[in-house]
Amino acid sequence: MNSRAEARGAGLDTAKLAIAALLLVSGIFAFYFFEGFSVLLRVIGLLVISGAAAAVALQTERGRALWQFVSDARMEVRKVVWPSRQETLQTTLIVIVMVLVVGIILWLFDMMLMAILRFLTGQGG
Repeated sequence: MNSRAEARGAGLDTAKLAIAALLLVSGIFAFYFFEGFSVLLRVIGLLVISGAAAAVALQTERGRALWQFVSDARMEVRKVVWPSRQETLQTTLIVIVMVLVVGIILWLFDMMLMAILRFLTGQGG
């Protein structure tokens, strides 16, 4: 591919992204401009305009790359071996207990340092 074709493609992608952004901004503006209408109708309209903006954005090179990334991520999530409910509960309880233990140890260490500091400064009585 020559540089002129690449520049034309990049310019077209930029135009498509600008159109998508313009659609989103106009959808948000319309949502608030037509506040006299039902909220349900305004939300549906906003969703339709957002979908159109997403469809335009997905036609760009970055949009296709993003869609490919999402597809790959979904495929990887399917490969994950998720922990069982019991394993999740046990791990959560271990974390909670360890946080409490470390918190108590730090609290005791802080009290000890404060007592030493008060003794050294003569404020301890």
